[in-house]
Amino acid sequence: MKDRTRFKRYEGGDPLAPPVDIAEALDAIGQDVMAGYSPERAMQEFLRRGGQERAGLDDLARQVAERRRDLLQRHNLDGTLEEVRRLLETAVLEERKQLARDALMDDADRAFREMRMENLPDSPAAAVTELGDYDWQSPQAREAYEQIKDLLGRELLDQRFAGMKQALENATDADRQAIDEMLGDLNDLLEKRAAGQDTQEDFEEFMAKHGQHFPENPENLDELLDALAERSAAAQRMLNSMSPEQRQELMELSAQAFGSPALMDQLDRLDRNLMSLRPGEDWNGSERFGDGDQGLGLGDGTGVLQDLADLDALSDQLSQSYGGARLDDVDLDRLARQLGDQAAVDARRLQDLERELRRSGAMERGFDGELRLTPKAMRQLGKALLRDVAERMSGRQGQRDLRRAGAAGDLSGATRPWEFGDTEPWDIPRTMLNGVLRRSGDPAGPRLSIEDVEVAETEARTQAAVALCVDTSFSMAMDGRWVPMKQTALALHTLIGTRFRGDDLELIGFGRHAQSMRIEELTALDARWAKGTNLHHALLLANRHFRKHPNAQPVLLIVTDGEPTSHLEPDGQVYFSYPPHPMTIALAVRELDNARRLGAQTTFFRLGEDPGLARFIESMARRVEGSVIAPEADDLGAAVVGSYLGSRRPGGGSAGPGSYGDWFGGRGFWVG
Repeated sequence: MKDRTRFKRYEGGDPLAPPVDIAEALDAIGQDVMAGYSPERAMQEFLRRGGQERAGLDDLARQVAERRRDLLQRHNLDGTLEEVRRLLETAVLEERKQLARDALMDDADRAFREMRMENLPDSPAAAVTELGDYDWQSPQAREAYEQIKDLLGRELLDQRFAGMKQALENATDADRQAIDEMLGDLNDLLEKRAAGQDTQEDFEEFMAKHGQHFPENPENLDELLDALAERSAAAQRMLNSMSPEQRQELMELSAQAFGSPALMDQLDRLDRNLMSLRPGEDWNGSERFGDGDQGLGLGDGTGVLQDLADLDALSDQLSQSYGGARLDDVDLDRLARQLGDQAAVDARRLQDLERELRRSGAMERGFDGELRLTPKAMRQLGKALLRDVAERMSGRQGQRDLRRAGAAGDLSGATRPWEFGDTEPWDIPRTMLNGVLRRSGDPAGPRLSIEDVEVAETEARTQAAVALCVDTSFSMAMDGRWVPMKQTALALHTLIGTRFRGDDLELIGFGRHAQSMRIEELTALDARWAKGTNLHHALLLANRHFRKHPNAQPVLLIVTDGEPTSHLEPDGQVYFSYPPHPMTIALAVRELDNARRLGAQTTFFRLGEDPGLARFIESMARRVEGSVIAPEADDLGAAVVGSYLGSRRPGGGSAGPGSYGDWFGGRGFWVG
């Protein structure tokens, strides 16, 4: 019976690694989306930058560039030529010593030999060729000269077959004959492939006979071709990188390899076969090496050229600049080989993060094929913004996180898992049900665990109809207030949607005209270039929202950095004028009065230091007994949320000027 048991390297990552944390990535992506990036681009930018404890693509690309630069600057291409010169000098020196101490040699013969040694060409290739028929008198000199031919043969083979230089050191004639036979069989096999006549049996027969020369252990001829062509192309690029003089020297020296031109004939035949079968390899490229102190032999130089090709491929993969790019394209084995295991670990973490972002439900493709943040992602981003708002408000007012007991508010009907410090009453039915469900999967577990406990949420039984009117004119984007405005809207939307579900929020953006928006529309809104601040239209929409909720307390929050400069005409057309037309001001004031008659508590959030705007906003606020807050852009979220929470604090009335309101406002703890 055939044994089906097979073992292979585990490639599934660390099975004990914690789940991928996408919270930091979602926060950063959300910020970029609100700044005008598409979700796809925002995700790519985060992967490029990395996180606080996560290396990004840019850092890996920098390491690749530094490694490439180091290889080019540290090496030169004179390694083989320098080794030939050294051996040649040794041979000539030993021969001169032998000629000087051989007293029995004929003086004429000695003079002739010394003259040959003295008048050798400066070119190592020409000198080696000229000494090809020389009858060496010194055994040491003969050995050094033979080492030149042996070195050239091993280097030329090492160019095409990695490790051959070391394998053939001190090789015998039988070893060289085996190499000649392998090259002949290999060329025959490749020519059969070119003619379409090869079979798997031909390949297996070749590997059974010569497999010891191929440590890559290919499983078929295509894999063997890929490995050979990659190295042969690197060898050609190395020759292309040499100066014409260096290249000429090596070509002439190559004829002396193993003392016979037969090796070069076989290698030339091999190169021609590989070029025809793998024309897609880079056969014509070159590199510019520096004058480093480490000379490269032919084999080592080919390895360096392969490393440079690997680094170029990694640079392309890390750039993610081609269509359909994914981090799964990054070759982790190649990255570990070039930069070390830690770089591969960093890249795998980024791959896992990208994969988790795409499948976590945080992003989805719309009907147009573009990625969008899902409501789940918007909620997570909103919670992060709320935490930031809480920290700002706590730091400013000297307050700390508090939990109110159930007696301080009415039950809202909602529950949540118990957290350390909670004082709300337990929801007994939900708690017991959680225990039963848990024990169904773990009968031996405890009857009740702290993870089963849920508490009942409490809140003051008040309902508000909130209209948040945000200025979306071009000046908001031009002066750096665009993203804080969106963050403010998302924070307030999240607060009301998660903690004060009885309240109704209407988001209204007003530029040249106004419109009610869903939070997804507002956060994805690009900066608008059209001029105009239509507060009149925004107030019309806010009052319509208040009339839809006659039993709720109206709360009007207006964020703007400019005076009204446009209004709606009776026919629905927009009228624009700068400086503001008196009719524009009058219509805005009329709708503000209507909001007051509906009982709205109004707060203006004035952005910027324009004195004219300050006077106008102050007069509008006094008219409706509202308040004015002039926060910095970074504090806008805390100001708006604080005003909302304090809008119906005990005693009535809105927060005073400059105040961010009562942090709790009779509504219970709000940061979950």
